[in-house]
Amino acid sequence: MPDANLILLADIGGTNLRFALCESAQVPLRTDSIRRYRAAAHSSLGEAAAKYLDEIGAKPRQAVFAIAGRVDAGEVNLTNLPWSVSAAAVAQQLNLDSVRLVNDFAAQSRCLPLLRGDDLEILGAPAAPTLDGSRDRCVAVVGPGTGLGVGALLLREGRAIVLETEGGHLSFAPGSDEEIAILEQLRRDYGRVSNERVICGSGLVNLYGAICAIAAAPKLATTPEQVMHSATQADDAQAVRAVELFGEILGAIAGDLVLAYGAWDGVFLAGGLLDPLLPTLRRGGFRARFDAKGRFTPTMLQIPTVAVRHPNPGLLGAAAIALDGRAAQG
Repeated sequence: MPDANLILLADIGGTNLRFALCESAQVPLRTDSIRRYRAAAHSSLGEAAAKYLDEIGAKPRQAVFAIAGRVDAGEVNLTNLPWSVSAAAVAQQLNLDSVRLVNDFAAQSRCLPLLRGDDLEILGAPAAPTLDGSRDRCVAVVGPGTGLGVGALLLREGRAIVLETEGGHLSFAPGSDEEIAILEQLRRDYGRVSNERVICGSGLVNLYGAICAIAAAPKLATTPEQVMHSATQADDAQAVRAVELFGEILGAIAGDLVLAYGAWDGVFLAGGLLDPLLPTLRRGGFRARFDAKGRFTPTMLQIPTVAVRHPNPGLLGAAAIALDGRAAQG
């Protein structure tokens, strides 16, 4: 029998699909309901969601899906997965009263006020900002995974407002002679080079390949995992430099987002590549490039950068968005 209190949640990326159930403001995310699937094993979002509901034995009436792509009038073409999703079509397929689609980094942004304690790790400057609605705030969120997600959260008079953006596709701005040479290498393959071409899983491979080409060194790794492994083992100098440079460029991009959004209260880092990158980010290159903003460097030194360590921030944010909608309906 349908349960009007349950809301189906999904966090849909280019590699992984995560589903869960939201029950109430007291239990925004039922941890016992969380399931993860590989996107490549499924033909569509509707098919994967139907499998999840069958396995979990739940019959919700509503759904909020956070999806890695630009949502336009209830439809989205995923950026790094060959799927097109229609909210109306999925609602009909799953027999739901309503389906809401939001950008995945809108959900990542909306989860931030719900995070506590060990959910966060400070990577530089002051402590994480208080996001309890007691004062107006603006923070940015950036996360490398299959792609590069970017979002922002505004707190205004106690209300949480998320910005759905495609900021990962801003143009890559090299900050050194080395990065200019890398840009020239990548332009030969892609023409225009966006931030996502260098800061995401495939971007790490692009960085590594360009560094190898510049050094006239053999390209020994072909996947992000292989590049990370070689860097960790320190058995490939180009892989070591690719991972270091990845952290530095991510820092530069995070600092640019502060200036672009007026995110003076901080930048939060998320995404599927965050955990393996944390040792690199902690070493200092990331924060040095974040701070290096010319005349704004004194200001940047005071702005916190915070790693999100919650295991499912996208699902938690989708739950918060769902509950916002329920509250608005009275």
